[in-house]
Amino acid sequence: MDVSLQHPNSDTHTIAFYNTENLFDHLNDPLIMDTDFLEKANKKWNKDRYETKVYKTGKAISKIGFDDLQKPPSLIGLAEVENDKVLTDLVQSTHLKDHNYGFVHYNSPDERGIDVALLYDKNSFRLETSETITLHVESKLGVRDYTRDILKVSGYLRDEKIHVLVNHWPSRHQESDATGHKRMYAAQRVIGLMNDIRDADVDAKIIVMGDFNDNPKNESIQFLKNEQRLYNPMETLLSYTRGSANHNYKWILFDQILMTDNLLAPKNGGLQFLKADIFDDSFLTQFSGKYKGQPFRTYVGKKYKGGYSDHFPVYIQLKEQQPLNGSDLHSET
Repeated sequence: MDVSLQHPNSDTHTIAFYNTENLFDHLNDPLIMDTDFLEKANKKWNKDRYETKVYKTGKAISKIGFDDLQKPPSLIGLAEVENDKVLTDLVQSTHLKDHNYGFVHYNSPDERGIDVALLYDKNSFRLETSETITLHVESKLGVRDYTRDILKVSGYLRDEKIHVLVNHWPSRHQESDATGHKRMYAAQRVIGLMNDIRDADVDAKIIVMGDFNDNPKNESIQFLKNEQRLYNPMETLLSYTRGSANHNYKWILFDQILMTDNLLAPKNGGLQFLKADIFDDSFLTQFSGKYKGQPFRTYVGKKYKGGYSDHFPVYIQLKEQQPLNGSDLHSET
């Protein structure tokens, strides 16, 4: 018997996204710029620090949505993971090893070697297909930016097919007007992918998640939302006192999960949106000092702090609604 069917909340699922802040192993990969995460580097990254990072990342993931459902997420999109090794170590770590997670990951052309990935609970999600989509973005001078791919994963969350697009859009290394065109291109690429999915299934249920390096009201996110008629529950979560990351004492919400509107009012049963939130429990925060309440980071610059990440996870929850039949309709009248 499927273990998930025995769980009292087997019909409800947490779907999360987490920028892990450089989940690198401590081994040298000559194909990428991972020199900051070697023992001889200024950051003094080593086996012990790596193992602590994996342990804490697994702990954070296991707690997302747990207070509501008494189980960890069914799907977790990740950003800033280096390779298959760190993902293998992560799913086998203390807090995740008993939950039967698999993962989907492809190496991207990002120069630093930070990729996106998707973890999935094999008891809840049946993987069907996956692919990686390269973003060919350039600076205004025509120089290519080797950035992260988009990860497209399709499968069945219990009995219903869904498509998940995991993103980590080009960063704001400079002012937003210098790099905003790159994120607009990324938004257009996502729109194209969604159109392809809908050409095959007009009623496809699609979830778009990621670190978009833009807030919900920024142009790229609004363009994506409006072009594809997406619902963005993260729009109401950002405030002066709350976000998924903090820059210069200002909260931002670059980490978001958007969805097609058929997850709000599904036809004849199926997965339906329940809630969205930022997972900012106290153990993920700075306990004291001038940064109190902000994410408890692994590093501040080159100074090791031993925390979790410079981002909080975000998540949504979906519930499987049973289709109405004649007797159901009669009982409600």
